[in-house]
Amino acid sequence: MKGFPMKNTISRRRFLEQSMFAAAAAGAAAFGAETLHSRSLAAQENEEKKVGPNDQIGVLLVGLGGRGGSHANQWGSHPETKVLYICDADERIGNAKCDMFEQRFDYRPKFVRDMREAMEDKNLTIMSCATTNHWHALSGIWAIQHGLHCYIEKPVSFNIHEGRALCAAAEKYNKCIQTGTQCRSMPANIDAEKFIRDGGIGDVNFSRGLCYKRRAAIGPKGEYTVPESVDYNLWSGPAQMTPPTRPNFHYDWHWQRLYGNGDLGNQGPHQTDIARWHLGIEHHPNAIMTYGGRLGYDVEKNDPNYVDAGDTANTETTIFDYGDKCIVFEVRGLPTPDLRGAKIGVITYGSKGYVVQSEYNYTAAFDLEGNIIEEFKGGGDSMHYNNFLEAIKQNDRKLLTANERCGHLSAGMSHLGNISYYLGEDNKIPMASVEETKKTLQGIKSLDDNVDAFDRMVEHLTANGVDLQKTPISMGPLLKFDPEKEVFIGNAKANELLTRDYRDGFVVPDADKV
Repeated sequence: MKGFPMKNTISRRRFLEQSMFAAAAAGAAAFGAETLHSRSLAAQENEEKKVGPNDQIGVLLVGLGGRGGSHANQWGSHPETKVLYICDADERIGNAKCDMFEQRFDYRPKFVRDMREAMEDKNLTIMSCATTNHWHALSGIWAIQHGLHCYIEKPVSFNIHEGRALCAAAEKYNKCIQTGTQCRSMPANIDAEKFIRDGGIGDVNFSRGLCYKRRAAIGPKGEYTVPESVDYNLWSGPAQMTPPTRPNFHYDWHWQRLYGNGDLGNQGPHQTDIARWHLGIEHHPNAIMTYGGRLGYDVEKNDPNYVDAGDTANTETTIFDYGDKCIVFEVRGLPTPDLRGAKIGVITYGSKGYVVQSEYNYTAAFDLEGNIIEEFKGGGDSMHYNNFLEAIKQNDRKLLTANERCGHLSAGMSHLGNISYYLGEDNKIPMASVEETKKTLQGIKSLDDNVDAFDRMVEHLTANGVDLQKTPISMGPLLKFDPEKEVFIGNAKANELLTRDYRDGFVVPDADKV
């Protein structure tokens, strides 16, 4: 499987792919919308007949900014659920969502800042979590210990230690955890996975995830004021409590290591999850290596001394070695063209063709010449929530399409990849030159063409005005990993990064102590 992509056929393929995707995108969206609309009306009619107001399942919503708004809409509009509590460390956001419920759904949930207060209510069955990444696992563990089932946004953990603990809690207390990787429940992806599994593109052992998602600089690093409406002790939770160093308090925490995991951990779990699914991988990788950097924002700001407040990579390539299979994930936050018709998606390569997931609800299969041979359509977030509810009602965790183990493996890829990057950057191991880096990559085991992937990154950075002699790419070490014990082999510094220092009162326990 060496040599992807094959440069002598790229031009023709690219023409075919771009033409097809341009025509298909609108059709896929219309198909998905029409299917979901028809399905939701029929489902609602049946549900309203059998579910009375006293049968509704009590829900606690935790974290209402950004993705939390989708949680609010899903649970608020579902006939089988009722949101009893809204919890957010930012009182302004929490009360605004309570107002929304009152106006749209004709009732007002109770607002709390501390989720533990709500978890004492025996009328609750579900905790739905869309907090900052560093809160995901602990909120889930607390909820499970209070007897609640959990819908937890990706990534389900901030590090490997937390993922292990969350899995242990779900097993110990026999509670359902649905990970917010909703692609697992969408017909387009289910059908595409079956097509691959049935040999539709031949033998498959390599997949590439893409996050070519424009991310602008988040502002200069400094010391900023916490919004008055925020309880900063509760917001910080498991993380060390330090003054904010970013101008935009909300959302931009994604790009700071203290709270977020960069786009490898923000967008990545969606695509790495699909890549694992396509390849049938149900374990951690054997080895990991990442190279990249936070590059180009001085060019964007036209200021050679500009220091962005973010400290996660905006340009990053990670190689995940699974022995006989391989996944590569690419992050590009600067302007960049698509790859084989996808910017945020997955390309899975087979001996007879390849599959491109370019939208959550649309995937296409191609032969080796770039001709489309199959299309897969249909999706919508509601299917994932409904799957979670069905597993709860049937008291059967096996019904979940994206359980805690699935979430742990996909989130774990981002954690392992970032560890390699952080060690490469923090220990000042930048590339000495482009050519020396290529020699290093030629010696790394991979089913990808490592040099070609690196060349594409360099081309991308150069096109965006990045001077690689002035701000070189950081080359992380190749890390050997034990998938069963979930520890690095022979690297104490890497093992230290499998967990973090927790504050008193917000400690994520070891897996055997949940």
